[in-house]
Amino acid sequence: MAEYPDGLPIGGGWTSTVDTAPVVFPYDGSVVDQAPVGTPELARQAIDEAVAVAREVAALPSRTRRSILNDVAAALAERREEFEQLLVLETGKPLVDCRVEVARTIVTWQAAAEEVSRLHGETVPLDLLPSGDGLVGFWKRKPIGVVVGIAGFNYPLLLASHKIAPAIAAGCPVVVKPAPQTPLATLWLVHLVRSVTDVPAMVQLVTGDASVGSALVTDRRIGAVSFTGSAAVGHRIARDAAPTKTLLELGSNAALVVAEDADLDAAADAVLRGGFYASGQACISVQRLLVVDAVAEEFTERVLARLGEVVIGDPRDEKTRVSALIDERSTQRVLDWVDKATSSGARLLAGGGADGPVIRPTVLADVPDGVDCWDEEIFGPVVCLRTVSDVDAAFAAVNASRYGLHASVFSRSLNTAFRALDELEVGGVVINEVPGFRSDTMPYGGVKDSGIGREGPRFAVEELTVTRMAVLRP
Repeated sequence: MAEYPDGLPIGGGWTSTVDTAPVVFPYDGSVVDQAPVGTPELARQAIDEAVAVAREVAALPSRTRRSILNDVAAALAERREEFEQLLVLETGKPLVDCRVEVARTIVTWQAAAEEVSRLHGETVPLDLLPSGDGLVGFWKRKPIGVVVGIAGFNYPLLLASHKIAPAIAAGCPVVVKPAPQTPLATLWLVHLVRSVTDVPAMVQLVTGDASVGSALVTDRRIGAVSFTGSAAVGHRIARDAAPTKTLLELGSNAALVVAEDADLDAAADAVLRGGFYASGQACISVQRLLVVDAVAEEFTERVLARLGEVVIGDPRDEKTRVSALIDERSTQRVLDWVDKATSSGARLLAGGGADGPVIRPTVLADVPDGVDCWDEEIFGPVVCLRTVSDVDAAFAAVNASRYGLHASVFSRSLNTAFRALDELEVGGVVINEVPGFRSDTMPYGGVKDSGIGREGPRFAVEELTVTRMAVLRP
């Protein structure tokens, strides 16, 4: 399946590691492959190599950077099915979601290639003050330096691409660290990148545990850290990396509001699509349902009547929509959170428990504040429904969370839609569609504990460059 050399891509070649670790298929526990395990020493070596080529990478012509990005997109497209199958095995995600991941990954590389030609500055009217008379001013964008990209396990190929592709477009060397559970697709991706450039050290990869990540983010020679993962880890990275720039995508407990005038069939469909895709392991999957009281009973009946459409089972099956979570610990955590919610007064409307390794699609009602299922990111196939008096109460509940990544509102009212855009404290407001909608070319990121900075090639390239002002007296 995947074709790349043994070891880790460090410097201009591939470095052997002392240790390897099995990558396990979450659905049945079988071993997919053995992956190299990096060390803090190898992390520091990778930074050494990245620093050594930083000037060379920054000096690459725009046409060269664009060509690299387009060549990677083409290579991914040629191997689309192989990547899809590999992602199913190492993540345990349903095949339908892995197909979406690969398609989005290709678009991300293509979009990053387009951004190379848009990387430019502007003139500045310095003579707005008398001291500027006779001066010419303009600014340009320069690479921020070495980038460290750390990706989560749920969309390993796509998340790594959102670190690597914008870094190349910006003229920055990048060292990427995939999640320990899911390194294989990213290793193959990095091999493809290095195969189409004369400067292979511009993209390197180091695997390993938190000590490897710490060695990367605390190195004072790097220019930026881009991290996707949990809030707790992201906060620690921000503290450890300071004053280095950090871009943090830290997840959420995304809300979907159903107003009194909503299209209830469309809203119910959004819950089925948006609450359980990727087995619920998506940072903007539907977790909190806030339904106005006047339509709550009817809406709940429609959701429950269709819940059987969410097929569970082997992720290799085309019909499967929910399968095993990434590991047994995550599965047990989600089940424990559901039990604690019901012990705290929540009502189990559907699901709960597991069929073998797969948690059944679960709907809870009346989950109180202070319970993890409501307050935190559950990252599993569980949605929590709460009835509210009106849209005002719904918006207040959305904003009461410490997270703020995406939220969606179902309503036929243009006034409600614009109120949501003005009032909801989130990075993205989605009207009459799932909160999990993301185009990879749009600015993506959150507020509050959902992080800082924005992804999407155009916006990530801006994050990974700095302005340099030129003041000339001819």
